[in-house]
Amino acid sequence: MNYQANEPLPKTMQAVVCHGPQDYRLEAWAVPEPGPEEVVVRVRSVGICASDLKCYLGAPLFWGDAHREGYCQPPVIPGHEFVGEVVALGDGAGEKYGLALGDMAISEQIVPCWRCRFCRQGQYWMCQTKHDVYGFRQRTFGAMAEYMRFPRDALNYKVPKSIPVEQAVYIEPLACAIHAVQRGRIEFQDVVVIAGAGPLGLGMIAAARLKTPRLLIALDLNDQRLEVARACGSDLGLNPGKVDVIDEVRKLTDGYGCDVYIEATGHPAAVEQGLHMTRKLGTFVEFSVLREPVTTDWTIIGDTKELTIYGAHLGPYCYPVAIDWLAKGRLPLEAIITHQLPLAAFQEGIDMVASGQQSIKVALRP
Repeated sequence: MNYQANEPLPKTMQAVVCHGPQDYRLEAWAVPEPGPEEVVVRVRSVGICASDLKCYLGAPLFWGDAHREGYCQPPVIPGHEFVGEVVALGDGAGEKYGLALGDMAISEQIVPCWRCRFCRQGQYWMCQTKHDVYGFRQRTFGAMAEYMRFPRDALNYKVPKSIPVEQAVYIEPLACAIHAVQRGRIEFQDVVVIAGAGPLGLGMIAAARLKTPRLLIALDLNDQRLEVARACGSDLGLNPGKVDVIDEVRKLTDGYGCDVYIEATGHPAAVEQGLHMTRKLGTFVEFSVLREPVTTDWTIIGDTKELTIYGAHLGPYCYPVAIDWLAKGRLPLEAIITHQLPLAAFQEGIDMVASGQQSIKVALRP
């Protein structure tokens, strides 16, 4: 292949390889080479997402059930939250993306086909034909490896070197959080509830704060995370394990309920909670990859409250905003990115994310 590199690429690398639920192995893997308009980076940091955990644990979305085919295509290298140093550029890649050897770079988590109805209309994050998200599909191996390749259809961005790599790994979660908040259409003086103060929920709190709601409430079962939520901009933190949060939010709103509720816990109970907590004619945003199907009384949505329900998926058009916010230091990242582990300690990292007691964002350093 014809490409430029800052030094010859090695033939093999260390990579975490998903072979099936709870079957992830550290293996030797071939180092990718770039084709035309493709980029190869030396991975500097890769986050472990809640969706990575759910894939690891065998959630039906990734492995299938009676109603759907599984999304994950093993063997595959996981990891869709990452930042890397450009070490090789295929023909035309530098000009296309404004990248040079040695730059820090990131790629949006989905590599669109650019041919389906949604891609042609600019709604690339809902790509129908492939929906190739890094870390789950054969075409888009992820970043839990020493090197990774950005395919020619990818959306790539230069990351300012002023952003430390241990913080730049948060660009992807923050972009998703910004998109979810945009979907909520928050108005001045709204009462907004963000359910879940994990990495994504904390980004949502920071984004929602900039919408100037009258009251911004964070919900989480972990009091330490609620403290970080306050540093991100929440006015109040409530622990559903200690208080009746539905009753508390109603008391704070003269009995009406919140104007906007964003679900970022991934727990079915948070869906039911939000439907009861949101006022009539209010807005409910569902972001999470839920661990299991949710059953609820749909009458609440229709006849009882006439709610507006939005879904939120990925972080379209939000990566430049997320990069700008990190460059300007808008979030307390030292409190959000709690653990950096070597790639060989991937299992320890997965277990940390599963526990959620001592960590918020866990990242690996290949």
